[in-house]
Amino acid sequence: MRICIFFDRIRAEEKALYDAIVRAGADPVMYDSKDFYASINGGTLPPQLRDVDVVIQRCVSHYRALHSSMVLEHKGLKVVNSYRCLDTCGNKLLTSILLSEAGVPTPKTYVAFTKEPALKALDEVGYPAVLKPVVGSWGRLLALVKDPRAAETIIEHREHLPPLYQVYYVQEYVKRPPRDIRSFVVDGEVIAAIHRYSAPNEWRTNTALGGRAERCEVTPEIEELSVKAAEAVGGFFLGVDLMEGPEGLLVHEVNAVVEFRNSVPATGVDIPGIAVKRMIQAYKR
Repeated sequence: MRICIFFDRIRAEEKALYDAIVRAGADPVMYDSKDFYASINGGTLPPQLRDVDVVIQRCVSHYRALHSSMVLEHKGLKVVNSYRCLDTCGNKLLTSILLSEAGVPTPKTYVAFTKEPALKALDEVGYPAVLKPVVGSWGRLLALVKDPRAAETIIEHREHLPPLYQVYYVQEYVKRPPRDIRSFVVDGEVIAAIHRYSAPNEWRTNTALGGRAERCEVTPEIEELSVKAAEAVGGFFLGVDLMEGPEGLLVHEVNAVVEFRNSVPATGVDIPGIAVKRMIQAYKR
């Protein structure tokens, strides 16, 4: 079986997936997305991508991952995760809508497109609140808005940014411990979970911002909500982010190109090995 890792940067995760493919007895193919081109109406794929059984989408760039997966699927290849899953998880608003439709509890969320409605949304959510870009990762451009004056300053700044940042995604600030939960779902099963603790003087828990990972027990509630969230976005290998709110767990994000370098040592679970094994079982011809 030939498994392609489609990347734009080789990180610890891509190396771990490569090793997992070799250990599983499959044939790994590394393909740099920066070399990719393909005809939409006819033609063939680059030689390295022919006769590939499954492509693992690992591009860091959301738009490169999204559009390359669109083309690869158009050419008949199976991609983990699919274009539709990437499109959903890459847009926080779309993710929130689908989670809500699936009955998955999420933080109270509003959307607005101009300053005054955004300020009204913040008033209804209550301060402090969180203002996020609808597209983005690693906690970038998230703002903890503490009062109306701060809200006006942030929104006025974003009025001068590209239109994407003028979609005001407003979310309640959940009163939680100084941590959240990241669960790893592979083919409908939670295989591991971590607590992500905030770095000192940081309210965001992203490990990219210095957050610390520790093993988290997979409770029945974590299992149920993570699987429901994965089903809602239609993914095969996902990271589901949950928060411990006053009234129970809330899902606030789902990641389709999931990072796991800090989670493997924290949990003792071979996350890339299990993911690759399940892909072989699911996609073997």
